[in-house]
Amino acid sequence: MAALDLAGRRWVLRILWELKSGPCKFVELQERCGSLSPTLLSSRLRELSAALLVQKEEQGYQLTAIGQDLLDCLAPLNTWAKAWASIISLHNQ
Repeated sequence: MAALDLAGRRWVLRILWELKSGPCKFVELQERCGSLSPTLLSSRLRELSAALLVQKEEQGYQLTAIGQDLLDCLAPLNTWAKAWASIISLHNQ
């Protein structure tokens, strides 16, 4: 359950999602995450690094193989969420 605890923390999934396309420098990652404060981003990156989901390289922060595996596991949830959003949108028209 430690993995679900980590994934459920605010901004964690967004950070992982933003790193799915490749390495990202701190400032760029912060911009991609919108209103995320630098302090909280730094804290989350430390937690994700300690959990071996993210690593810092010369070109910036990037997903590790196990971090990519987590995103792959979440891909069906993303598919479901898109379908659900469409249903909600149609329902609210």
